[in-house]
Amino acid sequence: MNLTEYALFSFGSLFLIVDPIAAVPAFLAMTARDTVAQRVRMAQVACLVTIGILTVFALTGQGLFRALGVSLPALQAAGGLVLLLVALDMLRAQRSAVQETAEETAAGARKEDIAITPLAIPMMAGPGAISAVILLESQAADWSQRGVLLGCIVAIGIVSYVTLALAGRGASHWLGPIAEKIITRLMGLLLAALAIQFIFNALKAESGLLGR
Repeated sequence: MNLTEYALFSFGSLFLIVDPIAAVPAFLAMTARDTVAQRVRMAQVACLVTIGILTVFALTGQGLFRALGVSLPALQAAGGLVLLLVALDMLRAQRSAVQETAEETAAGARKEDIAITPLAIPMMAGPGAISAVILLESQAADWSQRGVLLGCIVAIGIVSYVTLALAGRGASHWLGPIAEKIITRLMGLLLAALAIQFIFNALKAESGLLGR
């Protein structure tokens, strides 16, 4: 996989799993009593926290699992299963409990500031997104690709901020419920294929190790 292919693969994978479009309804519901300025500020803080968390796990995730004695194929299989759970819920046009539970969303509606929890954690930088960045880092061939991955994390943060900020300013009316469900299901299909590929890669690597 060359640098351009890796960049497209990383950005597409992270966009599918972070899924800022699907986060818009919950964001608007939890900030219904807030002003536009407050919504924009919370979106900014949430996206900065998301970038920070995903960057930390991209840089340290594999080392942490190696220290725990977890092999790369096991990590790929586990990460693939987490992504598959999220994808299956997306195919049903609903937010996955892996990303946030109904209780967390309800608690967020009662909070004065939802930027860090539940918006950044776990809605945007939850187990699925963390698994994705660790798996993507494991696919990086060298430091140039790792640099591209970090750039993709920042780009996803910017895209998420723009999406939430526009929604907070009332620009989400163009995306009707039917269009949102169609987009969510299509993204779920793509994410499911990505998750299955990670699992296949894990099985292939594990069979190669056992064959030695």
